[in-house]
Amino acid sequence: MGAPRILYRLYAKRLRRELRPDLLPRHVAVAMDGNRRWARQQGFADAGVGHRYGAEHLDDLLGWCAQIGIDHVTVYVASVDNLTKRDGGEVAHLMDMIEAVIADRLMRPGNRWRLHIAGQLDRLPDATAAALKTAVEATADRAGGHLTIAIGYDGQTEIVDAVRSLLEHEAAQGGTIGDLADRLSPADIGLHRYTPDLPAADLIIRTSGERRLSSFLLWQSAGAELYFCDVYWPGFRHVDFLRALRDYARRRARS
Repeated sequence: MGAPRILYRLYAKRLRRELRPDLLPRHVAVAMDGNRRWARQQGFADAGVGHRYGAEHLDDLLGWCAQIGIDHVTVYVASVDNLTKRDGGEVAHLMDMIEAVIADRLMRPGNRWRLHIAGQLDRLPDATAAALKTAVEATADRAGGHLTIAIGYDGQTEIVDAVRSLLEHEAAQGGTIGDLADRLSPADIGLHRYTPDLPAADLIIRTSGERRLSSFLLWQSAGAELYFCDVYWPGFRHVDFLRALRDYARRRARS
């Protein structure tokens, strides 16, 4: 083992020791941005290669979270804009990675994560939607961590869908819009979001240097800490993750 690797491991251990268990986030969400730019930076002619590295890197993130006791993880895989505005070949490659890398691996024996989906599966190719539905069903009885894949997702659309669902529920119960308006609360809308049984995000990490949410978890981010990291997602290291947790803990300790 070379000196750089030894120093890296020592630094990671130091960062890990600095973390207080009572100041760790319960739910970490990650906008996994920068796959294509990472591929170009690495010299790959096909920028889509970054999608494979990015999909495989999810295993590392889940391992880091399990190791430290974080049981709720949400990852932003593809927005509605990604699906509609990018080249068809690139989108097809991304869908293949979701089916072959993410959905398939989650179903393997020994995997502790239960899968949830946030987004509109009807915007996905039939094969991808079917693979994700199968993975959700296959992992439904797991008692380990909860992984939410945000795909075909838009935070504003989620809020609109939640309000629409709430109105439909009220009408089915014989209520009126006036009745609902008199007692409407954020909790009422929250109960109709895509994953109502899962907690809101505590920490949202975005890689690639971008400083915006891009409609990621708009409702669930109301009380979250935001952390923006300059590295591209496939190059996001364990120490980068630990730094994000350290930053989160320091902010929470001051609050």
